[in-house]
Amino acid sequence: MKKFDIPSFYRSSVIGRLKEARRIKDPMKKDISPTIIDLGSIRFHIARHFGFCFGVENAIEISYKALDENPGKKIYLLSQMIHNPEVNKDLQSRGIEFIMDTKGEQFIGWSELRSDDIVIIPAFGTTLEIEKRLEDIGIQTKRYNTTCPFVERVWKRSEKLGSTDHTIIIHGKHDHEETRATFSHSDKNAPSVVVRDMDETKLLGRIINGTEPTSSFDEYFGDRSSKGFDPIKDLERIGVVNQTTMLATETQEIADHLKQVMLDKFGEFDLKEHFADTRDTLCYATNDNQQATYALLERQADIAIVVGGYNSSNTSHIVELCGSHFPTYFIKSADELVSMNEFWHHDIHKNERVQTMDPLPQKKPVDIVVTSGASCPDTVVDRVLLKLMSFYENVKDIDAVITELTGPTKADQAN
Repeated sequence: MKKFDIPSFYRSSVIGRLKEARRIKDPMKKDISPTIIDLGSIRFHIARHFGFCFGVENAIEISYKALDENPGKKIYLLSQMIHNPEVNKDLQSRGIEFIMDTKGEQFIGWSELRSDDIVIIPAFGTTLEIEKRLEDIGIQTKRYNTTCPFVERVWKRSEKLGSTDHTIIIHGKHDHEETRATFSHSDKNAPSVVVRDMDETKLLGRIINGTEPTSSFDEYFGDRSSKGFDPIKDLERIGVVNQTTMLATETQEIADHLKQVMLDKFGEFDLKEHFADTRDTLCYATNDNQQATYALLERQADIAIVVGGYNSSNTSHIVELCGSHFPTYFIKSADELVSMNEFWHHDIHKNERVQTMDPLPQKKPVDIVVTSGASCPDTVVDRVLLKLMSFYENVKDIDAVITELTGPTKADQAN
């Protein structure tokens, strides 16, 4: 795996040592059980996989490289590079401006851009329309394009489906940057439609098998389907791809349901003519993180802390999983943990920041599951651990416990 050159302040002294020790011991990632950090009064159950993925580290490296290589130039990010407030805030503090927000609402008009400006394409990618607009201005979009290679893989899969006359069903959030970009690329190749979840998929299935009138298509999918989409003609041959950060199990359920719909309608003999069995297009990091979260759910714990940006799709799915088993608190930083008696956190169902009083049980040791999203720096998780430790007395020294778990550092060995 490539090693990226990212700023040292994103590197972690606690979590980084744990991850490196696990990587050396288990390079093939066969063991997804969590690591337990037993500090006496408090025990942390740390997920096997979480934090910066390949695509995020690639995007960070390219963004800071753009800053170093272009002193004095205007440097823009098309939108948030990744869904993490700390990373985006640091880039802004260094002079990078955002052209638009995550929903596509512009802060800076296209007419304000000049041909010698630098525009960084975020890890989610962008639409063909925006890429063309930038190129028309004279801005080079390829030099600092941080689009995740796993997102590009979905685009290639869509292109292949289009070449075989399949309509593309995209499992994703239609207003998410990545899904908007994927839709733009798939729409170029074939009729496309976005489904958010199983409920919408079942509705689409009823339209396909004729138990729901085709007029329902425009009512429910008109704003997230190709222009001129004909549900009678365009739902005869279909294939499924996904936003890379969706729940893998849900994507599989959606594909299985639509396959069954086509099987019922056309029969087993003709199934291959009407349903393309696409391999899952979830990225490896999302899959690793979700599998590691399932392993966490097998543990007995009092609460779960999930760290990440509140608009991070992959993090919100980890919150969903943890929330099915533990009281779960979705926080963006240690600052949300005001005291042992007061947590502020994000409610993914209400989509708002909420307060919980007395979140920690009155017992010792308290068992806390800890994980984060793919765009969260490990240093932020370090600070969360230290903040939680500060609420308790007679806590063991975490460096000593980590050394016991992982062995001495190179600095220790040198001494």
